[in-house]
Amino acid sequence: MAIPDYQTLMLPVLKVAAQGETRVPIASETIADHFGLSQDEREELLPSGKQALLHNRVHWAKFYMTKAGLIDSPARGVFIASDAGKALLAKDPERIDVDLLKTYPEFMEFYDKSNSSKSDGQDTAQEQSATSDATPEEQIDAAHSILTKALKADLLTRVHDQTPTFFEHLIVELLVAMGYGGSHDSAARRLGKSGDGGIDGIIDEDRLGLDRIYVQAKRYSPEQTIGRPAIQGFVGSLIGFGATKGVFVATCTFSKQALDYVENLQQRVILIDGDRLAELMIEFGIGVRVSRIVQVKRLDEDFFAD
Repeated sequence: MAIPDYQTLMLPVLKVAAQGETRVPIASETIADHFGLSQDEREELLPSGKQALLHNRVHWAKFYMTKAGLIDSPARGVFIASDAGKALLAKDPERIDVDLLKTYPEFMEFYDKSNSSKSDGQDTAQEQSATSDATPEEQIDAAHSILTKALKADLLTRVHDQTPTFFEHLIVELLVAMGYGGSHDSAARRLGKSGDGGIDGIIDEDRLGLDRIYVQAKRYSPEQTIGRPAIQGFVGSLIGFGATKGVFVATCTFSKQALDYVENLQQRVILIDGDRLAELMIEFGIGVRVSRIVQVKRLDEDFFAD
């Protein structure tokens, strides 16, 4: 089953906390067993890759119930159900969520303070954030994902509108940014100069030139698909040059037959399609610039440790 949202987890988290002092990782395992989560689901990460999704949701369930006075934290990283929390469980509630927490003065004090310095538009955003099934980190990651998808589409459109020479220059910039080519000048001389044998360029894998990577770069429209024959031709060229490593970069996609073909080759051939190309451009800062930086800070438990 899918990992329950953090509001659905509030009741199970409180029940675990009512059994005695616990920690988020321990509570997460107990809850995972309760819901019958698979090992993959237990290890699933937030899109940012910074934290386990289940741990994040358990943390926020605990956090909001703490603000309502249902959970106490007697020591660093430890939490337990308070008397108010145990009293709520004694009523055998079917569900605990933000709407129920709003019936507690402590939570409303926290909630009102969170909104007190906001404009009307920000008030609405704050309320939507608190009542959403997604945790704040999940909402940030989701927004970042949407922005990244839009940026990738814009990048591929702009790349396709450029000349073949520009595309070769882009590949040079990207490979150098990734640490290949030794230096920008040597990479520029090697790539896009051979022009024969089905190879668009050769680039040093390292600064000493101990090994070389042969490159094929195709600027096709996004709706096109490169099939196995084109990859076979590229591999044939590698064999002709006695090469063992090749990269085929394209602004479109590769067929399943092409992807399967390169899996069992003696040569190491990497296929970079348009989507992956855009990801690498974003990751290594090619054709993009930083628009804004949002820092999300957490409490430093070590600072307050005895």
